[in-house]
Amino acid sequence: MAPGFAATRDNSLLGYAEVFAAAGIDVLLFDYRGFGESGGRPRQLVSVRRQREDLHAAIAAARRLPGVDAERIVPSGLSYSGGHVVAVAAQDRRVAATISVTPAMDGIPVLLQLARTAGLRHIARSSAHGLRDGLRALTGRPPYFVAVVGEPGSRAIFAREGGEHLYSAIAGPSWRNEVGARVALQAGFNRPIRFASRLACPLLVQVATYDTIAPAATARRAAAKAGAQAELREYPLDHMDVYLGTAQQQIAADQLEFLRRVL
Repeated sequence: MAPGFAATRDNSLLGYAEVFAAAGIDVLLFDYRGFGESGGRPRQLVSVRRQREDLHAAIAAARRLPGVDAERIVPSGLSYSGGHVVAVAAQDRRVAATISVTPAMDGIPVLLQLARTAGLRHIARSSAHGLRDGLRALTGRPPYFVAVVGEPGSRAIFAREGGEHLYSAIAGPSWRNEVGARVALQAGFNRPIRFASRLACPLLVQVATYDTIAPAATARRAAAKAGAQAELREYPLDHMDVYLGTAQQQIAADQLEFLRRVL
């Protein structure tokens, strides 16, 4: 189980892990390198390539755990990781199933959505910060950081009214509201939807119908590309709602029912 964009494992994902553990399912919930309690430097850098490598490594580690059935491993991800798990499952044909929640399946629609909610000026400003950070990387200097989430007009990647307060409500103690700005230059190239048709295992896609970060239409297309392997469920929620209260309970219950069926 992998946390979302620039998030850490001690956030509200623990609620999902606890549901599975109570049902007798082992959960390996981890931090990507450079985040939370994991090692790795520089810190706070989001990299699609490295995060997918870390997911492969987590799966390999899970298969070696005592008492774990190596043929019944299910990668589960939310938001940015909701896309990663599809790409990783397409590459690792041994995984038994995959769970993808409010997934960022295609970076281009995500950028277009951000342009609609935060404005083109925000996209241009984020790209400029990304270039600054990229140049620092080329010259061996420390990263240039921006906030992950902030108010409209801020330098944050996700600038939205009340966003920082909402994110802080679900964040764990190890979370830091900063990320290397170079991610703004990479986001459009993150397209896990291209892997959906290659899946050889059951896929549960859980979509927030009113998602203002990862467009629901793209997740629906990914499920359609996966064909008969995919099960699509929708909830009348926004992106961040899946971490909280009764919404999380319902989504977790549907995940547990899926796992009981496919495992």
